[in-house]
Amino acid sequence: MRIDFRINGIDQSLQLSGDEMLVNVIRERLELRGTKIGCGNGECGACTVHVDGEAVCSCLYPAHRVAGRSVTTIEGLAPATALSPVQAAFVRHGAVQCGFCTGGMIMSASALLAQNAKPSEAEISHALAGNICRCTGYRQIINAVLDASGQGNADSERP
Repeated sequence: MRIDFRINGIDQSLQLSGDEMLVNVIRERLELRGTKIGCGNGECGACTVHVDGEAVCSCLYPAHRVAGRSVTTIEGLAPATALSPVQAAFVRHGAVQCGFCTGGMIMSASALLAQNAKPSEAEISHALAGNICRCTGYRQIINAVLDASGQGNADSERP
């Protein structure tokens, strides 16, 4: 089947087989490698992207469902020469270690902030519950999201 959709602001038209998952189309066909394949079954969140602004696990999302829709990957979150507020906050707070989960974490956090500009720590934790990080212990990530929402403080930043 042929589908037309928009990814990172660019119109695409692709011929798909009915069983292709969005993560494979993004990584292999469109060569956008910031979206990671971690577990492949929706448990880790490394493959999180936005479909019409909603955070979804692209490893579980049939590619044909993006027909007529808009997809944003980590590469499209900000212009190539800048960082989004969430990306910049992740850098400031050392919320990145090995980096494998980072794209998915940032995409989930960005979707949360688009819906709730001033989330509580509990709301942040809930929004990120589908994203697994093996390195940071999550405190830096929560601090980064609070900072990106304008609620952070200098005491929570890394030296």
